[in-house]
Amino acid sequence: MPELYVGERHWSVSTGSNLLDALNQAGVAVPYSCRAGSCHACLVHCRGEVEDQQPDALSPAQRESGWRLACQCRVVADLHVEAFDPSRDGVPAAVVGVEWLSTHVLRLRLQPERGLRYRAGQHLVLWAGPVARPYSLASLPEEDPFLEFHLDCRQPGAFSDAARQLRVGDRLRLGELRGGALQYDPDWQTRPLWLLASGTGLGPLWGVLREALRQDHQGAIRLIHLAHDASGHYLAEPLAALAERHPNLTVELWTAAQLTPALAQLRLVSRQTLALLCGHPASVEAFSKRLFLAGLPRNQLLADVFLSRSISGC
Repeated sequence: MPELYVGERHWSVSTGSNLLDALNQAGVAVPYSCRAGSCHACLVHCRGEVEDQQPDALSPAQRESGWRLACQCRVVADLHVEAFDPSRDGVPAAVVGVEWLSTHVLRLRLQPERGLRYRAGQHLVLWAGPVARPYSLASLPEEDPFLEFHLDCRQPGAFSDAARQLRVGDRLRLGELRGGALQYDPDWQTRPLWLLASGTGLGPLWGVLREALRQDHQGAIRLIHLAHDASGHYLAEPLAALAERHPNLTVELWTAAQLTPALAQLRLVSRQTLALLCGHPASVEAFSKRLFLAGLPRNQLLADVFLSRSISGC
C-alpha cells in the first residue's frame, strides 16, 4: 500500500485513494469546494507519482513545480505532500472597502501587497485565517485600483461568517488566481453578446460588461439579472446608468416569480450570439436549456456555476 508523507507524519492508504479524501480523513486540513478541478482551493504540492484525472486544470509551469489539485488525484505510489499555506504561499491583501449593496450582498474591496495581473471574470481563492473560499473578481484591472468581490451572505458559512466581521484595515491572503470561463474576447466586438446572471453571479459579469464597453463593443449587449425578488437587484442603479450612456446595452431585471414566462419569451436575434452565464446551478441550467432550445450552438455558451457551500481548513 502507498505511504503518504506530510511533514513528520506518514501513513498507509489504499491504492487508488482520492488524495483529498485521504488527507482530510487523516486530519490534514486541505480546503475544497467544487471537487471538479475548477475552484483550485485544494491546491497541494506533491513529490512523487499521482494519477491526475484533470492534468489540464493547472498550467504547465504549475505542474512542473509540483502543484496538483488534490480532488483530482489518486494515490498510486508513495507520495510526499505539502498543503498550500496561505501565510507562506498566499499574497497579503488589505481590506480597503466593505459595503452592503443589499441585505445579503457584501461588496469586499482588497488591495494586494503587490500588483496582481488578471482579467475581468477570473477567480481568486480568498483566505481569512484557516477559512478559504473561491470568488470571482468583479473589478476591472484597467479602471479599478482594487480587487472587488461580491459575496452572497444569505446563508451562514465559514467564510461568509468571517466576512461579516471584516473592517477596513483588516488583512486577508490571496490564493490561486485562475482563468474562469467568463472573459471578454476582443474578437467578439461585432457579435451580439448576452450576459445572464443570477444572484452574485452578476459580479464577474459586471466586470466582463465593463470590459466589453471599455473596448467599444459594437454588437448589441443584453444583460439579464435574476434575483429572488426586486430587492436582490443590487446593481440596478449602476447598470441603468451604463445603459443610459451606451445605446447598444439593454438591461433586464427578472425575479424568480417571472422566470418561467420570461424564459419562454427568449428569442435569438442572431445565430452569432454569444452567451455568458453565471450563478446558481439551477439558474444556469434553466438559462442554458432555454438558449439551446432557441437554437444557440453549444460552443457559443460559456458558463460558470457558483456553489453555495463554504470551504474551510478546519
